[in-house]
Amino acid sequence: MANATTKREIERLVAGEVITKEIHQEYNIWSLLFTTGYLTQRGKAEGRQMKLAIPNLEILDIFETQIMEFFKENVREDGEMLNRFCDALQNEDVENVEKIFTEYLRKTISIRDTTVRTEMKENFYHGVLLGILGVKTRWGLSSNREMGEGYADILAEPDTGDMGIIIEVKYAHDGDLEGACKVRRH
Repeated sequence: MANATTKREIERLVAGEVITKEIHQEYNIWSLLFTTGYLTQRGKAEGRQMKLAIPNLEILDIFETQIMEFFKENVREDGEMLNRFCDALQNEDVENVEKIFTEYLRKTISIRDTTVRTEMKENFYHGVLLGILGVKTRWGLSSNREMGEGYADILAEPDTGDMGIIIEVKYAHDGDLEGACKVRRH
């Protein structure tokens, strides 16, 4: 199942798009996902061609988990690059963190930022970062962990034991990165 075409189609589904596939009685991945309820039909079928979409948030979570498996596969293949990313993060080398992350996104994500629904963009990048940080199997990782008066998107604890890395993911739809990073007080 883990070929490039299937990966792109799953990314499209997670982004809220509808894909059209031919459904057969015999096994194929799309028929299996449709008959087990992991995909639902949208609109009217044209012959065997059906418009398929993810039916609800619970199943969306399963698809996002599957996508993380794809990213883990890419992590294994791109281990050297992602180790450089983690080293840059640990060394507070902001310039290389940005450069390597951008390079990795260009290389691995076929339908990036522009097709993910606005309200899902931070979650999408949050998941990608967790997948990347997974290259450091001995680091402690936690997601959405309560910290003081709020939650940290990602907490990474390198195996050196002398530091922690807190990552807050922000998406600036209007390009105002400074504004997006300001903490909202209630």
